[in-house]
Amino acid sequence: MLPSVDMDSIIESIPLYIRRNAKKLSEQPAFREKEFGVWQTWTWAEVDVHVTELALGLLSLDAKEGDYVAVIGRNRPHLYWAMMAVQMVGAVPVPLYQDAVAEEMKYVLEHCGARFVVADDQEQVDKVLEIKTSLPNLEHMIYVDGGGMRKYDHSKLHAYGVLQDAGRSASQKTRQELESRIDRLNYDSVCVMLYTSGTTGKPKGVVLSNRNIIISSINSCSFDNLNSSDEILSYLPLAWVGDFIFSFGQSVVGGLRINCPESRETVLADLREIGPSYYFAPPRIYESMLTSVVLRIEDTGRLKKWLYNYFMGHATMVGSAILDGKSVGAWARLKYGLGEFLIYAPLKNALGLSRVRVGYTAGEAIGPEIFDFFRSLGINLKQLYGQTEASVFVTVQPDGEVRSDTVGVPAPDVEIKIGDNGEVYYRSPGAFVEYYKNPKSTLEAKDADGWVATGDAGFIEDDTGHLRIIDRAKDVGKLSSGAMFAPKYVENKLKFFPNILEAVLFGANQEHCVAFINIDLNAVGNWAERNNIAYSSYQELSGHPKVLDMVQNHVETVNHSISEDAMLAGCQIHRFIVLHKELDADDGEMTRTRKVRRKIIGEKFDDLVAALYDGSTDVYTETEVTYEDGRKGKISATLEIRDAAFIQTPSAVAAE
Repeated sequence: MLPSVDMDSIIESIPLYIRRNAKKLSEQPAFREKEFGVWQTWTWAEVDVHVTELALGLLSLDAKEGDYVAVIGRNRPHLYWAMMAVQMVGAVPVPLYQDAVAEEMKYVLEHCGARFVVADDQEQVDKVLEIKTSLPNLEHMIYVDGGGMRKYDHSKLHAYGVLQDAGRSASQKTRQELESRIDRLNYDSVCVMLYTSGTTGKPKGVVLSNRNIIISSINSCSFDNLNSSDEILSYLPLAWVGDFIFSFGQSVVGGLRINCPESRETVLADLREIGPSYYFAPPRIYESMLTSVVLRIEDTGRLKKWLYNYFMGHATMVGSAILDGKSVGAWARLKYGLGEFLIYAPLKNALGLSRVRVGYTAGEAIGPEIFDFFRSLGINLKQLYGQTEASVFVTVQPDGEVRSDTVGVPAPDVEIKIGDNGEVYYRSPGAFVEYYKNPKSTLEAKDADGWVATGDAGFIEDDTGHLRIIDRAKDVGKLSSGAMFAPKYVENKLKFFPNILEAVLFGANQEHCVAFINIDLNAVGNWAERNNIAYSSYQELSGHPKVLDMVQNHVETVNHSISEDAMLAGCQIHRFIVLHKELDADDGEMTRTRKVRRKIIGEKFDDLVAALYDGSTDVYTETEVTYEDGRKGKISATLEIRDAAFIQTPSAVAAE
C-alpha cells in the first residue's frame, strides 16, 4: 500500500508519478470500468504500458510539445489515459463537456487551437465533424469506440487501438524522443487547461501547471489520509476541475483506485457495487439521494415508516456527535447502535455509501437538513470551497470541525483574506498560471503578489477562523431601500426542499424580491401520483393549483426563515412564478455545471419579470426551446402569479 503522500516524495510531473506507480503499485488495481455488465480491471503496470503506447502513437502523428489536445467523452479509462499520454509528449490536454453541443465545442476548439481531438465514440466525432470547417488547426481525430464509423473517411480519423499498435512498433529513436520529452517536464510545465463554465460570458481557459495539480493533490491527500487503499467512483464531467483533481490528480499522486461506471444511467447501481471509500458529489446529487429515500419511505408500510421516523429522529440528535467522537450517553449510543442495525446500515448500503470514509460536497451551498441527514447516518460528509483557478481547494473542513453553515478553514498552504468590499481572496500553490490568451482577465483576477479574487462575498468568523460564503460578489446588491440583496442565499434555501429543483431571485434596485421556480419533476410527480393528480407533462404539472399551493408553502417557510436574519430580512419573496419549462443548458439558461445564468434568464423572460412587478395576476408567454434531437420549437403558457406572505420585522419593514 502506498501511504498518503508528503512533500518529501515530490515528483515534478504527472507522467513520472505514473512511472512510480507502475513500480511501487505494479500489480494493484488502478482503473476499473464496467462494460456489458462486467467490471474490467487494469493494474498500474498495465496503465503505464497503455499510456506509453498511446504517447508513442501520438508521436507517430507528429504531436509536438505545447500542442493542445481536446478530450471529449464520458468517464472511462481510455480517456484518462489519453490525457496522461498527451502530457507525456509535452502537449496539453483540454477536456470538454461530453454533453456540449457542437457550437459550444467550436468555441473551445477554436480558442485553444487544438491540433488533435480524442473522442469517445461516434456521437462526439460527429459533433466535431459538424464544425470541422471552422477549425483550421485541427489535423487528427482519435476515437475509442468505432461503432458506426466503418464508412467514415479515416485519412485523418484514427482508432485508439490502432494508434497504440503504432506505438508498440515505434522505433528506438521515437522511444528515446518520448523519454527526452518526459525528462524535460517540470513543475512549471502546463498540466491541463480547463475552461470555466461561462456563467456571465464566454468560458475562459484556465491554465494549470504540474505544480498546481501535484501540490494541491499532495496536500489534499495528506489532509484526509488518502492512499492506495482508497477507491473512488469517477462519474462527474471530465472537463470539470473537481473530476480532474479527484479522478486524476489525487488518484495518480496518491495511487487511488479509479472506477468508471458503465453509463450515466447506471451510476447509482455502480456506486452500490463499488462502495467507494472516497466520494464526491455536488449538492444536487445528495439532494436527489435524499429525495429518493423520502419517496421510498412514503411507499412503505406503516411499521417501516414508524421505525424509520423514530430512529432517524434519534440520529438527528446524536448521529453527528457520535461521528465526531464527542461524548454521548450510553443509552443514546445503544439506541443509535440498534438504529444502525435496523435503519442506517441498510440505508447506506442502498445508497452505495456504506464504505465512505471521506465524502465531500462543493459547487453550491448544501441545505443544512440534507447535510445533517447524511452525517447523522455516520457518513463523514464535509464541505469544501474552491474553484477552477485554485485547482479546487481554497478551504476544507477538518474532522471534528464540520458545520453546515461554513465551508471550513484554509486548505493546507492556502492563505485567505477578505477585501474591503467583502470579496474573498486567496493565495496558494494551486493558484492558476493564467487565463489562456486573456492577459487582461488574468491581471483582474490575480495580482502581482499572487492573490486571486474569487468573485464571492464572504467573511471569516473571528472565533473559529471558518469561512462563510454569502453569495457571488457581483450578485450581491441593494434593494431600492438600501437593504442587502443576496439572491444565491435565498435560492439555496428554496432548493433545500426536494420539490424545488431550481430558483432564480430578482430584486436588485427594486422595492422587493420576486422569484422564478422550477419544480423537481421526479419528486412532485411522485407526490402527484400518491395524491391521484393526473398530468401529462411538466408544463401541466407545474401549473396545477395544488402544486402552486405546495410551492407557496415552501416560499413562505423560506420567508419566515429569512425574516430571522436581520441582515437579509429584506430578501423575502413577495411574488413568484412556477416556470412552465425546466431551465436547460441547451437553451443557454444554465451552464454545463448547472449554474443558472441569471442575466440571460432575466433577459429571456423579461415579460415574466415585468409581470411579477406590475401587479398582474397571470401572464401569457411564448418560449423557444431546444429538443433532445437539436430541433428548435416554441411552447406557450399562461402562468399564474402568486403573492407570498411577507413576515414583518423591523429589518424587513425598513427594506420595504
